[in-house]
Amino acid sequence: MSRIAKKPIELPSGVSVNVDGQTISAKGPKGELSLTLHDSVTFEQSDNVLTFKPVTQDQGSIAMTGTMRSLVNNIVVGVGSGFEKRLNLVGVGYRAQAQGRTLNLSLGFSHPINYAVPEGITIETPSQTEIVVSGCDKQKVGQVSAEIRAFRPPEPYKGKGVKYSDEHIVRKEAKKK
Repeated sequence: MSRIAKKPIELPSGVSVNVDGQTISAKGPKGELSLTLHDSVTFEQSDNVLTFKPVTQDQGSIAMTGTMRSLVNNIVVGVGSGFEKRLNLVGVGYRAQAQGRTLNLSLGFSHPINYAVPEGITIETPSQTEIVVSGCDKQKVGQVSAEIRAFRPPEPYKGKGVKYSDEHIVRKEAKKK
């Protein structure tokens, strides 16, 4: 069986899990999320521990068990402590400013970019060149970060653009005569 699926999920304090058939919903200080499990996966809840098992021992069920365990773990961690991604703007005149549910970006184009922030996501700008995307849904936080980065991905010659704070840009040498 999958090594990930064998690991039980321990619920942190402040997080409660409700089970309704194959639907798991978790509620915590950061919000509330739910997930419907695949039919080939069963789970048990005892005290503050969730364990997952495949219904049959075929390869598809075993793989799906590991996937569902990871998704439920992301939900539990998300409602407990949340997720965050940091982006940096590198370039002269590149600026970001959060105004309510809109992120205003100046990325060297002839026009400013106004990005509407989806529900469940909070965007902060501690400085003009730093953006912090946070929320309880890991997938949504990653998607919003990728959409913001896609407006001006970092280029390899000068390193200008929107990059993740932990991203390393491999620089290229300029063309020689």
